Amino acid sequence: MTRLLLFLLPILMLAVWLPGWWVRRTMQRYSEPADRYYGSGSMLARLLLDKQGLKDVAVELSEIGDHYDPQARAVRLSPNNFHQRSLTAITVAAHEVGHAVQHANGYAPLAMREHLVRMAMLGQRLGAMMMVAVPFITVIARHPAPGLMFVVAGLLSMGLAALVHLVTLPTEFDASFRRAMPMLESGDYLHRDDYPHARRILEAAALTYVAQSLMALLNIAAWMRFLRR
Repeated sequence: MTRLLLFLLPILMLAVWLPGWWVRRTMQRYSEPADRYYGSGSMLARLLLDKQGLKDVAVELSEIGDHYDPQARAVRLSPNNFHQRSLTAITVAAHEVGHAVQHANGYAPLAMREHLVRMAMLGQRLGAMMMVAVPFITVIARHPAPGLMFVVAGLLSMGLAALVHLVTLPTEFDASFRRAMPMLESGDYLHRDDYPHARRILEAAALTYVAQSLMALLNIAAWMRFLRR
């Protein structure tokens, strides 16, 4: 088992690194020039929301990344995408507006995703706590069975995070290619040559969740290697 983990861990690390590297490279590549368009990402988000009849949805600056908050009904953009006028800023803003449109239209997978994400965050915390408690439980119980139960429960809890990130992929692709891209095309907001590049950015936005799913699997593998020692 130890040899298998030693063999699989570098492969899994590479599998995690490659999608994350591609996403970062794609976003950075189209962040220049920062003044490619007349309006900023936040300005386009406001314009698209108003055109969709979503004037009650706010556009806010966020320090924790680009996302749509259905509870607060707010499109939140990172500082670069909020202020800049790059292709990345414009496209990411449209993607997050796509989530706001999903919410307004009662898109069921979006509501399910929010519920699953909260469960996954709780599961990751519980899983980590269970893993830390395994040695103590084994010593207190003076038998490996309770500790083994905690290991299994902990791994399942952390595995939930990997599953949730994969389940969210259809929601992300819907926001990108059924909502954001048609809005950009119908309004002719991009330079003609930029549409293929915008598609790459939207693919990168969705693949962020693949990288997060793989990271969750890497976390599980790391815990298993630690417990084998």
